[in-house]
Amino acid sequence: MPRPAQHYLDYMRAHAAEFVTVRRQIHQNPELGFEEHATSALVAERLTAWGYEVERGLGRTGVVGRLRRGDGARTIGLRADMDALPIEEKTGLAYRSGRPGIMHACGHDGHTAILLGAAKYLAEEGCFSGTLNLIFQPAEEGLGGATRMIDDGLFDKYPCDAVFAMHNAPGFAQGHLGFRTGPTLASSDYATVTLTGVGGHGAMPHQAADPIVAAATLVLALQTIVSRNADPMQAAIVTIGAIHSGNANNVIPQTAVLEISVRALDREVRTLIERRLKTIVTAQAESFGVRAQIDYRKGYAVLVNTPAETEFARRIGLELVGAGHVVAEAPASTGSEDFAFMLEKRPGCYLFIGNGAGDEHGACMIHNPGYDFNDGNLPIGAAYWALLAESWLQ
Repeated sequence: MPRPAQHYLDYMRAHAAEFVTVRRQIHQNPELGFEEHATSALVAERLTAWGYEVERGLGRTGVVGRLRRGDGARTIGLRADMDALPIEEKTGLAYRSGRPGIMHACGHDGHTAILLGAAKYLAEEGCFSGTLNLIFQPAEEGLGGATRMIDDGLFDKYPCDAVFAMHNAPGFAQGHLGFRTGPTLASSDYATVTLTGVGGHGAMPHQAADPIVAAATLVLALQTIVSRNADPMQAAIVTIGAIHSGNANNVIPQTAVLEISVRALDREVRTLIERRLKTIVTAQAESFGVRAQIDYRKGYAVLVNTPAETEFARRIGLELVGAGHVVAEAPASTGSEDFAFMLEKRPGCYLFIGNGAGDEHGACMIHNPGYDFNDGNLPIGAAYWALLAESWLQ
């Protein structure tokens, strides 16, 4: 049986300095998606030294460590992401990024260090019967590293009855744990709309077919998908983030290009937005005498936490940190995560650990040049994974 929760916290706090050093080493040497060679090597070397079966190169730069104990048939997967972002760090920290234009602005350095902390404990003191799979994933930031690992046979080689992942959450008090059942993070799709008309002189607009006017009306028309087509009780976002057209005040250009972001927390709403966007763009363009070309690209899926596994994860959180430090049903977010693809293949839960609120270190939002992972989360997060893994593999 798992030991008292305090046992895990005591172990992780006793070893915290080691994993603060690891976290800051990764922070100083950030690597973009599918370029995590040094980070993967560090992870693989640690896991090998602790007695794990290790596979490198799954999903190009991913690492999986497997540890089997006893004759139990149960299996579990714990996932951490490893990649950094193309952002210039402006924290001024002593351990700030040593690579210009690249930084760990989302806390993946911390996620990796947390899972390594749990890995060390589970190898040295783990009391369980079954198979533990530790998944260190590359390229979460928009490149779909989870899909690449799945396509490379992740769950065929390393069967998992359930999978779990953790992400830090600025705005929540440091060390608090948050859970949500069902849709938790939004899908994220992208569309590039190219409107082609007839260019001409700005003084003689009747001799042209103006794509800028068509683009301007589309900016407003597309918002009716949210206000008039989607259920008002469901999240739906259509953001036109860029319009590119023309370069002179007296010339009507031939083309206008709109870059559009689409997000939803429901799979049917996601499909609705795509269908209505294509219909509106095509019809609106025709009404202005211009031609529309739509490049619609599916990104990350809606992340859906399964009920039984989320309740299990929540119970572990309550046991470890107590009800006063647990958000039992956290609000959904319109951010996106490619762990959604793992949850489409296996049941599981994606949970949150507070990175800091108010004046706490770590309160700065992710994807910001001033962001830093809160090292106070290393022992709590690692203790959580250790307790959860041992509890599952009983």
